Amino acid sequence: QVQLVESGGGSVEAGGSLSLSCEVSRYISSSTCVAWFRQAPGKEREGVAVIHRPNSREYYADSVKGRFTISQAVAKNTVYLQLNSLKAEDTAVYYCAAGGSVYGGPWLPCGRTRNQFGSWGQGTQVTVSS
Repeated sequence: QVQLVESGGGSVEAGGSLSLSCEVSRYISSSTCVAWFRQAPGKEREGVAVIHRPNSREYYADSVKGRFTISQAVAKNTVYLQLNSLKAEDTAVYYCAAGGSVYGGPWLPCGRTRNQFGSWGQGTQVTVSS
């Protein structure tokens, strides 16, 4: 069954905003970390932001810090990513991912790399025109 469902992607002009949502299935609701990754054509999938669900601790990639905000609605089992001041280089497919706690890395207790997350959504396209 589908465990993570993203929504909210779209097209926007540079400087605009979008809001992404990730509904986390009850089957993996115990996952302590939910992250947003993105992958642009020809590039590696990179971690954008993560939230540690028990204490809502947040981490961001330097490229989005101050522009993107990750948050959660616990009762809805949903994690959000607010994208503000969008740039053309933010254009990518954005993925929601869920995983457990890890024991090393800059985003403790959450992971930051692709292989540290075991559940993935289908992705949603974000296109920013300059």
